Amino acid sequence: MQLSPAHHDERLTAPRSWWAIAALVGLACALMLLPLGTLPLLAGLVGGTALAGMLVSSYGSARVRVVNGALAAGEARIPVAALGEPEVLEPEEARAWRTYKADTRAFMLLRSYVPTAVRIPITDPGDPTPYAYVSTREPQALASAIRAAKG
Repeated sequence: MQLSPAHHDERLTAPRSWWAIAALVGLACALMLLPLGTLPLLAGLVGGTALAGMLVSSYGSARVRVVNGALAAGEARIPVAALGEPEVLEPEEARAWRTYKADTRAFMLLRSYVPTAVRIPITDPGDPTPYAYVSTREPQALASAIRAAKG
């Protein structure tokens, strides 16, 4: 399905290495229960892996979308009419806005494993939030979709 220029849909999935770590957590749980026997060992392996996998999956399930005239970033829904000109942030600039340039009042959907982002000023005078920082693997496409949705 081809999306129009005013649409963007992306899932910020966790990196593969995090899934490997989840498997290792399950293995560690199994080894802790090894002295108790085979059944506890298997329960630790399955339970530990499942719990760690659920944590990785929930953290990596954040979605960034531009649809129906709104930016949907995680749980936030911001009408594009309340957004200013999006600024594409390359890795170094994105890191700066995640750390020392960050404003505590800003809305931030950030994932440290995604190096690039888009910073969008919030122009609604009734909203104290100065900008939205959104991690994205496709910053140009997200910025273009926001511009297209604004018309």
